[in-house]
Amino acid sequence: MKILITGTSQGIGKAIAELFLEKGHEVTGIDRQDASIFHDSYVHIKADVRDELPEIGGVEILINNAGTQNEDDIDINLKALIRVTEKYGVQPSIRSILNIGSASAHTGSEFPEYCASKGGVVSYTKNVALRVAQYGATCNSLDPGGVVTPLNECVMNNPEAWSQIMEQTPLKRWATAEEIARWAYFLTVVNTFCTGQSIVVDGGESINSHFVWI
Repeated sequence: MKILITGTSQGIGKAIAELFLEKGHEVTGIDRQDASIFHDSYVHIKADVRDELPEIGGVEILINNAGTQNEDDIDINLKALIRVTEKYGVQPSIRSILNIGSASAHTGSEFPEYCASKGGVVSYTKNVALRVAQYGATCNSLDPGGVVTPLNECVMNNPEAWSQIMEQTPLKRWATAEEIARWAYFLTVVNTFCTGQSIVVDGGESINSHFVWI
């Protein structure tokens, strides 16, 4: 199948692209950084998702992964995601759309504009699911908690911050990018009926309520 993924130069997006390539698919990646994947079935487009987008026809699976934190969060995480989806996703060839959101959309426990941008992704996902159903396609959001990526090294390498984070995470670890990639593959290729849903994959952080009884 023809796969389009945004944000493929590192982290979750790179892991997703590599898994789809391993499974024999044709992958096009859009990222404002240079390519870090070199494979016969991979095409890299160096572009900012906020700018004019190239013409790419026949996309069957669209994965919106490009995102940021504390840098034009609304413009990149939400507005650009909408532009990419409307251009490449809402069309007859589409089979599945996956938006990479965040567990913070459900808990509100992060920076204000980041939470707002990811909360918008949750509701937009439902809107798109209703519209692409006419093509027999699905649209969901995959909402991770902490993931081991270069973007998170600032807290991963801070012993005090890391200790506090682990106190909030029942499984006592963060997901790897490869684990999130397997979820992305399942929701877009294996899954054919779940749609309009937001799947939280956060090691139990969002359910970490402490019951008190006397």
